[in-house]
Amino acid sequence: MNAHDRTPFSLPQQTGWAKSGKQPSIAIIGAGMSGIAAVVKLRKAGYANLTVYEKADRVGGTWRENQYPGLSCDVPSRWYSFSFALNPDWNYRYSYGPEIQAYMEKTANDFGVTNIVKFNTPVVDLTYEGPKWRLTTENGDITHYDIVISATGVLHKPAHPNIDGLETFKGHMFHTARWDHSVDLKGKRVGIIGTGSTAAQIIGDITDKVGAMHVFQRTPRWMVPLPQTKYKAAWKWLMRKLPFLQRRAYQFYFDAMVNHFSAATVGNQKKLARIQQICLRHLKKGVADPELRAKLTPDYKAGCKRLIFCSTFYPAITRPNAHLITDRIARITPTDIETEDGKVHELDALILATGFDPTAFILPTKVTGENGADLGTFWNGAPRAHRAVSMPGFPNFWMVEGPTGPVGNLSLITISEYQIDYIISMLDKMRDEGLAAIAPRQEAFAAYNQQMQERVPETIWASGGCDSWYIDKSGTPNLYPFLPTKYLEDMHAPNFGEYRLMREEEIANCIPATEEKALVYA
Repeated sequence: MNAHDRTPFSLPQQTGWAKSGKQPSIAIIGAGMSGIAAVVKLRKAGYANLTVYEKADRVGGTWRENQYPGLSCDVPSRWYSFSFALNPDWNYRYSYGPEIQAYMEKTANDFGVTNIVKFNTPVVDLTYEGPKWRLTTENGDITHYDIVISATGVLHKPAHPNIDGLETFKGHMFHTARWDHSVDLKGKRVGIIGTGSTAAQIIGDITDKVGAMHVFQRTPRWMVPLPQTKYKAAWKWLMRKLPFLQRRAYQFYFDAMVNHFSAATVGNQKKLARIQQICLRHLKKGVADPELRAKLTPDYKAGCKRLIFCSTFYPAITRPNAHLITDRIARITPTDIETEDGKVHELDALILATGFDPTAFILPTKVTGENGADLGTFWNGAPRAHRAVSMPGFPNFWMVEGPTGPVGNLSLITISEYQIDYIISMLDKMRDEGLAAIAPRQEAFAAYNQQMQERVPETIWASGGCDSWYIDKSGTPNLYPFLPTKYLEDMHAPNFGEYRLMREEEIANCIPATEEKALVYA
């Protein structure tokens, strides 16, 4: 920040951006998919005073951080695309990680997002000083913003297993989100803890290259085959020449997911039974050995845990060098894993496919709202938000992909764009009416989340007989329990009666400037 920007002044005398007719200063936390979309759509709506804070050295979010072998997306490429940057040149129906990361970087460059990102700049503290937010970075820089948008995503904080002796292992060990590419696994005795989507992709990709693959399974998972296809050059040419085909494909996959899988998870028993039949047929076809097949057969309904789309896992786990271990891990030593049946599994490398903390969102950044309210305390291990984008007591603070924000297994890009449009509606309301701040009413927040809680028992996530990472400290799945079309319709037409629409004189928690503390405003 330049010296001329460092101007001390008293907050109570400051006129809000909307009332003064100025551009609001907006901080966006995170330069992943939702952060990129936020910049593009905000600019299109006329909001240009934007700054993006990114903890890493480049854009991409989860596609930047996850670089493990076999990484692919289980949402079709034609749909896992920005609506404003449809890509005719996808190579596969379900794209692999490197191609998606390249798409993210290209989109960010094409739309001028990259040049407003402060890279290698984690945000450690956000404090509301009505009507603005004080933002503090890891290096101690302080700036104030009219609006803060959290675009940190859902799964970005790796979770490590709590296993006795884990820290004593002397071989190569890393989490899948921190893949160590310097380690050559060829011919090595490799262990992998976990059998979720990530583990399935890795096992399917590297088992034929390693000396031995030891898969430590706590819970088997339902899988459906991934109908992968490589697009031919002629098809790409046609997509470039006839752009309406891209939009047709985008809508086709959207409708297919809503009408089939999404409907099954929120209560359509007929469609749910059909999905389970597909899973069972896939398992029977892929695993001939009845004993191994029994170990891989879940005792809960398909869809209760996140369904895995993978065609490479079963061929890999049936290879002679693959070993499925279902006995619980007793301890880890410097050279092996010991299971409760007394067996010792010697390893050269250990891969932790143990997922992420699904309750973190913007945390561990400390976020303090009105009257000193702490976001971590407010959530208390069970994050909730109003319509997945805001919380009472935190004015002018918005989230993309907030609690219950990943809706109905839809493309997260689609959901993010709807949420950003909703946030823009709030900014337009502030601009048009000269408002200083907006925050959801406590009663609206409570009613919305009560509605979620009452509907959750009817979903497969609650009734399917499993324990999943969807379930938080509240004991219930923290997911949107209705058809996603309902959410999208509600987000398309904001009800401003659900919000506190605050003018300058109504702002709480104003902190006057002092000689010792000059406030920096973007």
